[in-house]
Parts: sequence; structure tokens; C-alpha cells
Amino acid sequence: MTETDTCLRILSDSYSRAISQITKPFINDTVILQRVEIVALCLRNWAGVRALLAGALAKVYQPKYDIRKPYTEMVGGTRKGCFSGRAFDERYIHTLTAKPYHLPINATTAYLTPGLRTKNIVLTPDVELEGRPPEMYKAVLQLFEDVQKNRVSAQNVLDETLRLLVIERDKRDQTLRNLLTDIKRIADRMPLAAEDIMTLLAQHLACKNSSRLPVLAIAAAYKVAAERLGERVLHLHSHNAADKQTKAAGDIEITLLGDDNVITAYEMKMKAVTIADINIALEKIKTHKSTIQHYLFITTDKIDADVREYAANLYNDLGGVEIAILGCLDFLRHFLHLFHRLRTDYLGAYQELLLEEPESAVSHTLKEAFLTLRKSAEGAT
Repeated sequence: MTETDTCLRILSDSYSRAISQITKPFINDTVILQRVEIVALCLRNWAGVRALLAGALAKVYQPKYDIRKPYTEMVGGTRKGCFSGRAFDERYIHTLTAKPYHLPINATTAYLTPGLRTKNIVLTPDVELEGRPPEMYKAVLQLFEDVQKNRVSAQNVLDETLRLLVIERDKRDQTLRNLLTDIKRIADRMPLAAEDIMTLLAQHLACKNSSRLPVLAIAAAYKVAAERLGERVLHLHSHNAADKQTKAAGDIEITLLGDDNVITAYEMKMKAVTIADINIALEKIKTHKSTIQHYLFITTDKIDADVREYAANLYNDLGGVEIAILGCLDFLRHFLHLFHRLRTDYLGAYQELLLEEPESAVSHTLKEAFLTLRKSAEGAT
């Protein structure tokens, strides 16, 4: 079997054991078990658990590896036992974020975070890793030492970490299911007014780490009004994907029904739009100049009059391509009143897009917050 086949089988078997032994820890030592819990259930920072999973997987796959040496180039030239933690993380641990696992961990490698990037040293407990919370990183380093000193097996660390993540995933899923059930119970009541929906959206957009939400809010509008507008969302790009990588015109690309050419592009900003932002947009417009007709900035911040005027004055120079800056809430308010009979469908579409987003783009906390806010707005008890 290849390395890939073997490592994916190790993860699959470990996951199966975690499911079958969900109520009983795999580690008897209470101190070591507590360390695994600190890392696996660190809601503030999931980077540590990916590093721990990658190291444990590598050690199970190849016992000669030193779990404390997850770098192929080591300071001092000592290469014995070295392996690429980043390779194991990106190739195999990444699969745990998707089907059938959907475990609540980072979508990107731990080895690009400040704490673990280019350390190239033996990760012993006395090493100071940059990042918060410090107790989580200390627990990771101590667990590396525990495994390497045979105080606990890498297999048990892997199984226990997955067990704890499964419990956390299931707890989160159940919370969302309970909230959805509560909301469905009041489906026959009078639908929320457009202004009530606006209050709900404004409260949700005001939550922390909500940069993905304006994208979903605009996409939901096109989703429910596509037939009436004669337009649809062509692409809704990943939250972590840069426009340069995807060659996208913006965060959302709109096309006519039955066509694949971008005619309108939306770019979302959680800050004020600047002239520099508009100049970058000009380069994107040139790339799509054969089809793009409209470039819209949607911002949650104030709009500078001089920047708005600069954008407006480009119309003639661009041969009829218009650039405009709109406030996010103003846009949504106008949409909900313009398509008043679609307001409930819109709320459902926004909720659906929200719940479909991966944890890396929209956290469980944000999903739970929206359902809680909606439940309160709908009058559920």
C-alpha cells in the first residue's frame, strides 16, 4: 500500500474506534488525558489539534519518526527521525474537515500559523511557541514529549483526539437541530416584516468574525430572485481563496440566466472602500472587459464621498462599465422592500447558505447566533 492509502486507512480505522467507544476515553492517565482535552477542545484556536493529529498520524504510520521533529530541515543538522508535519497535515488531516467526518478543526494547515511556521527545531516542552492560548501550545509540546518517551501511544492519542472531536461535532450539530426545530414550530405564524428581517440581519452582521456574512446576504438575494431578475450567481468563491488565485472578478460573480459570462461583480468590504481598492478593481474589469458591465463594492463601513465620486467618474473611461459603492444594509433593505413577497424566502435562503458554509468561513458560533436571533425574532419559546 502507498503512504496515502495507509494513512487514510489509519485515520478511517481510528475514527471508527472513536465512534464505537464514544463514552470511554482511550487514555487512562488523567494528566495526559487532560492535555489532550486542552488541545482538542480549544475553541479559540484549532491549529494545535491539527498539529497533534498530524504528529500522531505520522508516528503511527512510521514509529521511527520523532514526533517532536515535524520539520525535514532541522537546525544543527540532526535529521534522524525527522518528517514533514505540514505534509501529513495537508495531505491527510485536511480530509477530516470534509465528508464523512466534518470534524470541527481548522480548514488550513497548522504549519502556516505563527506558532509552528519555520521553527525547524526539536519541539520539546521548553520551547516557546508564539500563539494563544499559551496553555494549549504547552499541552501540544508536552504531548509530543509524552508520545516520544512512550508514556502514551501515538495511536491512543490519535483515537482519543478524534473521540473528543466527534463529541464536540455532535454537540454542535444537535444544538443547531434543536434551534431549527424550534423555528419550524412557528412556521404558521405571521411572517416577519421586512424591517424585522433587517433588524435580524443587522444584529447578525454585527457579530464578531462575520466577514463572510455580507457575501452570503447578497448571494441569498440573487438565489431567491433569479427568475425575476433574469440573473443568477455564477460563482460564490471560497472565503479563503484570493481573487488572484481564482482569477475572479469579485467575491460574487453574476451572469444572465442561460449564460456563463460575468456581467456583474460584487466585492465585499468590512471596512471603508478606498481609491486603491477601486484601482485594483480596474485591473479585474480589464480582465473581464468583454462581458462585465457593473462592478459593485458592498461595505459595512461608511462611504467616503470623494471615493464614491472617483468611482462614478470612471464610467466614460471604462466605456460604459459602472463602478458603484453601496452600504450593505441599505442594499438589503431596498431588496427586501422591492421584492417584499420574497422576504420569507430570502430569510430561508440566507439561513441555508449560512448553515452550508464550512467552519473555516462561518464558525459554529455565528450559525448558532443567527438561529438564536431568528428564534427570538419569530417569537419562539
